[in-house]
Amino acid sequence: MSDGIGGAFRARASSPPRRTIDVVNATLARRHAAERRFRLYGLAAIITGLAFLALLFVSTVAKGYGAFQQVYVAIDVFFDPEVLAPDGKRDPDTLNAADYGAIIKRALKAQFPDVQARQELRQLSALVSTGAAFDLRDRVRGEPSVIGTTERVWLPADDEVDTLLKGGADRNAPEAERSLADRQLAWVDRWSAEGRLEKRFNTRFFTGGDSGEPELAGIWGAVVGSFYMLLVTLLLSFPLGVAAAVYLEEFAPKNRWTDVIEVNINNLAAVPSIVFGLLGLAVFINFFGLPRSAPLVGGLVLTLMTLPTIIIASRAALQSVPPSIREAALGIGASQMQMVAHHVLPLALPGMLTGAIIGMARALGETAPLLMIGMVAFIVDIPRQITDPATALPVQIYLWADRPERAFAERTAAAILVLLLFLIVMNALAVILRKRFERRW
Repeated sequence: MSDGIGGAFRARASSPPRRTIDVVNATLARRHAAERRFRLYGLAAIITGLAFLALLFVSTVAKGYGAFQQVYVAIDVFFDPEVLAPDGKRDPDTLNAADYGAIIKRALKAQFPDVQARQELRQLSALVSTGAAFDLRDRVRGEPSVIGTTERVWLPADDEVDTLLKGGADRNAPEAERSLADRQLAWVDRWSAEGRLEKRFNTRFFTGGDSGEPELAGIWGAVVGSFYMLLVTLLLSFPLGVAAAVYLEEFAPKNRWTDVIEVNINNLAAVPSIVFGLLGLAVFINFFGLPRSAPLVGGLVLTLMTLPTIIIASRAALQSVPPSIREAALGIGASQMQMVAHHVLPLALPGMLTGAIIGMARALGETAPLLMIGMVAFIVDIPRQITDPATALPVQIYLWADRPERAFAERTAAAILVLLLFLIVMNALAVILRKRFERRW
């Protein structure tokens, strides 16, 4: 047995030692295959993510593009002076108080003289939007000379008619399963045959406030509310964030307290947004008594939420400025404040603006903290100042998504497209600013 062991040692000693290059070559093919597999996994992950993103975008566009059009019906309206100006006066108060709904019902009854039963008259009137009376009022107020004349007026159709003509309703379903009765379908078909139905660009969607009727609902009130909130957020968070970053990076001593502050700032950036909403509810509304559902409170809450992000981005921008800039400024006699204000801050400002825009984009898409401070209320009027009741675009999307009417699903998807457009524009602006003004050292 000892001879066998000795023979094995002698054989190993007599064989030449393996070179490092031989070991590398022996495993090279396996390592290259592993690298190719890793690249394929990464490429597959990117393609999968882009595919899901494209699917989401295409699905949203397919559901929401119809909201940018609204069906209108042409009705021959007689502007009866007995209804509009019974006392002969045509002042704004008299014209505002007139019964324009009665004018529309008379025009519909004149167009369909065979409709006599009360239920049928209600079904006929239901084909025209309740907002048609307001359009008629604006028409008379803008041109009082139409009183006493007959004119063909295009008025918005009801959301059920709008959904039917856009292919969102099955007219072949049993009458009990449809929102429109058989006789209503016959009236709609008659209008269509006479050329009285037309799809037009839905300007009301971009210029109106919220409404209980889908054909009257718009996003302008939510857009104005979001603008006021972002304005408050920008005016508060950007100066405070930049000042905090400059102090921590340039002036604060490096000790235990500054370490604690830095750790807490980093932790606050990861706090769920609804926590900031609870804080705003407890502090700004319950303690300070600020009005609920106001852009001022929403802006204060979003300021608390975006402040850590802006501080972190501003500090990173300050750290990117080479130490030689500071040393050169101090070497020619500048004070530390002059060095920061005249040399470091201008060079770091593009990065700070980029961080601020990204923080604003995040704030624009937030919903949870705004729900906690009451901005989920039904707001019809357009806010005129930061203390007026208002809602925000993400909250408006949340409200519409909860409505049972099918037409609101279309408005919800369209509002999502508008919100995505704003977010894309803000992120693109951040990229452009970084590419345009960023200095590489």
